[in-house]
Amino acid sequence: MRARSEALALLAGGGTADFAFRIAQVALPLVILRETGSVAATGLVGGAAGVPVLLSPWWARKARQWVDSGPRLAVVALVSAIALASVPTAAGLGILSPELLIVSGLLLGCGDALSNPGRSALLADTGDRWGEGRAVLLLTWQDGLRRMGMLVGPAVGALAVSSGFTNELLWVEAAAVVAAGLLACTVPAQRIPAAPGAAGPEMPSIRESLRGRTDVLYGWIVRGTGCVTWFAFTLGLSVVGEERGQPGVYLAAGMTGYGVGSLIGTAVSLAVVRRTKPVVTAAVAWGWSGLCWVGMGAWTTPPVVAGMGALSGVTVVIGIAAISVLITRSSEGAQRRTLLSGQSVVVNAGSAAGMLAGGPIIGAVGAEHTLIGSGLVTAVVALAILVRSQTPTNRGRRLLPARRRSMA
Repeated sequence: MRARSEALALLAGGGTADFAFRIAQVALPLVILRETGSVAATGLVGGAAGVPVLLSPWWARKARQWVDSGPRLAVVALVSAIALASVPTAAGLGILSPELLIVSGLLLGCGDALSNPGRSALLADTGDRWGEGRAVLLLTWQDGLRRMGMLVGPAVGALAVSSGFTNELLWVEAAAVVAAGLLACTVPAQRIPAAPGAAGPEMPSIRESLRGRTDVLYGWIVRGTGCVTWFAFTLGLSVVGEERGQPGVYLAAGMTGYGVGSLIGTAVSLAVVRRTKPVVTAAVAWGWSGLCWVGMGAWTTPPVVAGMGALSGVTVVIGIAAISVLITRSSEGAQRRTLLSGQSVVVNAGSAAGMLAGGPIIGAVGAEHTLIGSGLVTAVVALAILVRSQTPTNRGRRLLPARRRSMA
């Protein structure tokens, strides 16, 4: 079946590029530090890359609808690869500068703002042609591959760097992005004709796409809250380890547990979301994750942190799958690409806001108290969404399923 091979090509390309990204992120700060001698410059690429994503609701409304086929996704991948390759090229020539790093980051951010939701939408559309329920299956496994890269990639990158490879890893990432684009070229555009009498703009804004999709909004609220409070887990555990004379131990325990739990969650999430109400599942998932962070702050030992991290990883993946169900069942075409773009903005904006405020908060109240407080905030918001979604008015406002498509 052609749809199956196209889906595998998209998954293979995206997974390979993400794995290469996780490996290269270990080398990138070292390359920048060696060439510029500035610690502050090490975060320029990542910081600049976040700006276009956060501003994408304003500038990418038309552009994201253009990325509706594999060849167009490949064009975006080529631009991203050029931006990636500019850093090791400049380093090799001895001309690496903060200005070039900022330009590279901005180009990468533009590519991410278009390619991430574009690939996900194309993958979901391909899943629709493959068979009923395949869209959320493919999005779940896409997320699973990303989490596997998060778990394994940094260790591989550290091993490569210790063996003397730094600039080479950046070239590998650029090549992987090009390869992902070439694999995507096999996937045609999924242009679905509008249903008779259907209304709605061809290039909808994120706000317009949320009309009639209250459950999607609720899902974004709980996920966005989890992204805002995520700093308590990463920064908080780093500070705990430093304060207790065991630098890196607590964060390593938490991230390892979270990574293992997220892989387990990937394996069981579809069985869970098929038997539950998606918005309820999302709220319960992040509520439970918040309670796990409370447990980390109350009983802060490496075994507890690892165990709570694993439980959090399982539930968060199930929550993400539940939101994918809400989006794929209620949208298609331009609406789906817009909703996936909106979700990307929610995740990036929430994470950026949390990281910006995280340091001062931890400094003021301590890492353990920050973990407890962030966990309680996440759990309370999740509980509020759970209650709100079950009120009579919202129970009656159910989403209409997307039109069934012919099998490919």
